[in-house]
Amino acid sequence: MFEILANYLVFGLMGIDTKTKLGESMHFFVMDISKIFFMLVIVIYIMGLFRSFVSPEKVRHYVRGKSKFIARILAIFLGALTPFCSCSSVPLFIGFVEAGIPLGVTFSFLIASPMINEIAVMMLLGIVGWEITIMYVGAGLLVAFFGGIIIEKFKPERWVEDYVWDIQMGEMPTLKQDNSFKVRNRYAIGEVKEIVGRIWKWVILGVGLGAWFHGFFPETWVQSLGQSNNLLAVPMAVLVGVPLYSNAVGVIPLAEAMLLKGVAVGTTLAFMMSIAAISLPELLILRKVIKWQALILFTTIVAIAITLIGVVFNVIL
Repeated sequence: MFEILANYLVFGLMGIDTKTKLGESMHFFVMDISKIFFMLVIVIYIMGLFRSFVSPEKVRHYVRGKSKFIARILAIFLGALTPFCSCSSVPLFIGFVEAGIPLGVTFSFLIASPMINEIAVMMLLGIVGWEITIMYVGAGLLVAFFGGIIIEKFKPERWVEDYVWDIQMGEMPTLKQDNSFKVRNRYAIGEVKEIVGRIWKWVILGVGLGAWFHGFFPETWVQSLGQSNNLLAVPMAVLVGVPLYSNAVGVIPLAEAMLLKGVAVGTTLAFMMSIAAISLPELLILRKVIKWQALILFTTIVAIAITLIGVVFNVIL
């Protein structure tokens, strides 16, 4: 139905030639905008019902006191399932430190939370299929798991800002849980309004870039990025992705356009992961709680891990 809508608006109502680059771009834009916002509302509402049971305090409670291996597994999966992004990294970081959770586990959570966003995963599933979605999620889990372990080897405790160790957050008050559907429905609708209101501009930006890429990106560059044996393609995709500010939801349309144009899967996944996991705004926020040495260590390890995964996927596929 989204393609029918795009055909009517672009080729029928607007009268744009179907064979032009502008026609291809506008068709991609209208179809993806309608599809993504439809999926956003449905998925956010469903996840909102789940989120009514989850809070940052519960995340800390589940992870606290567990063995390091179990704590890391829990932190990664909680990061993937909970609604926390880079904007939540400072209070979460402080909360994990206050709870006595090892920093390596905390970094695993900080990698997984923005990268494996459950809304983005559902959208990715609907746009590019289950194979690429599973690859993306699996790659994100690997980066979060081993990235946290490697960071821990460097003993990053010495690079945490002094004031963080002195903070005693305690347990923040939480709303009394109400199991009635009426209350949870109201909460889920509120989640839709809040999240869509927060990310709509990034979705439009991502779809716009994807539409431009789909119609106007130079074919010679696409052919270069599409070659799985081009070892520079993946590092370049990671470097380009770091300064961009978007979440996984906003970058999916651009990734879709890259795949449709023939860009290698590993290169596309690396581009997505670099934007989601090590975007410049997240690094600036993290700088408030860790010193520049830890920030460089975090960025370098995650960037190398993402690059290696992208290269491996290109070789395998």
